[in-house]
Amino acid sequence: MAKITLNKNNFFNNLDIIAEHTKTKDKIALVLKDNAYGHGLVEVATMAREYGIKRGVVKSQKEAEQIEHLLEYILVLAEIPEKKSETIRYTINDLSSIKKFPHATKVELKVDSGMHRNGVAPSELKEAFSMIKEQGLILEALFTHHRSADELSGAWFWQNDTFQKAKEEAKALAQEFGFGALRFHSANSASLFRHVEFSEDMARVGIAAYGCMELSSAFTPVKEKKFKPVLSLYAKKLSSRTVKKGERVGYGGTFEAREDCVVSNYDFGYGAGFLRISSNNYTTPHDKELAGRISMDNSSFVCQEEEILIFEDASVMAKAAQTISYEVLTSLKADIKREIF
Repeated sequence: MAKITLNKNNFFNNLDIIAEHTKTKDKIALVLKDNAYGHGLVEVATMAREYGIKRGVVKSQKEAEQIEHLLEYILVLAEIPEKKSETIRYTINDLSSIKKFPHATKVELKVDSGMHRNGVAPSELKEAFSMIKEQGLILEALFTHHRSADELSGAWFWQNDTFQKAKEEAKALAQEFGFGALRFHSANSASLFRHVEFSEDMARVGIAAYGCMELSSAFTPVKEKKFKPVLSLYAKKLSSRTVKKGERVGYGGTFEAREDCVVSNYDFGYGAGFLRISSNNYTTPHDKELAGRISMDNSSFVCQEEEILIFEDASVMAKAAQTISYEVLTSLKADIKREIF
């Protein structure tokens, strides 16, 4: 069976770099949504706990419940609960959802600072606070999300300015409506490292922790920080055959042997997350050439090893797939065995 290995030393190396910038592990909220970016939700949360991380961010209630015993704080981004929890906080993404939360649920209010996807508008803050109070919810934080922190543009600056104004208004509204002191957070991986002095209450860090942050060449100081990929993927051989010069391999016969060679079939295809667009255009880190199209349950390479390394850096794999490392990683199916070493 194909397998995934997770390098704990590389993971801790990345967390060291992040903690140096946040000044404390306590400000790191590790983004664990979508099966921890394909790395394995429970596996990564377990390593994070060993390192000293206490906060996590997930997409759903199901994800939160799987790791609730490992972390002290979990923020759910995209689901409204049926009942309240002491450990789990939930995101308010628009005004209309406020009345759907159970009484006394711990919530965090998302404000739309310019991405125009989720969150209440800055002009709706007072109405939101009033509705949260009326619903009897426990408001703990205000946060936002950057639309292009990894790009060299003015958006990061004006979004920060918009959020800063929202924070000041929120502080006053918290006093007016009788809420306690609020947490404030806006930084994702790229945004965190654009701050010279990070001062928010926490940073929601995902792709940097997994060692695959891709930034413009303009961000040289960040790129020089030695983040290391955590995930490697291996496939097992299913069969081998000798292919004569001129013979073709796979669907459509898109691979033609340039000389007599051995072609082997391995147990990793697009059904398990090997993006089909990489067909005819990929060579493994150990120079094993992909032979033709990727199939649903297997793929062929010009080699005969019992096991091959498909990739050890998702950002490299992403180039062959004409996409980003996020998609490569989150495409990996949850039932692939994951091992920590």
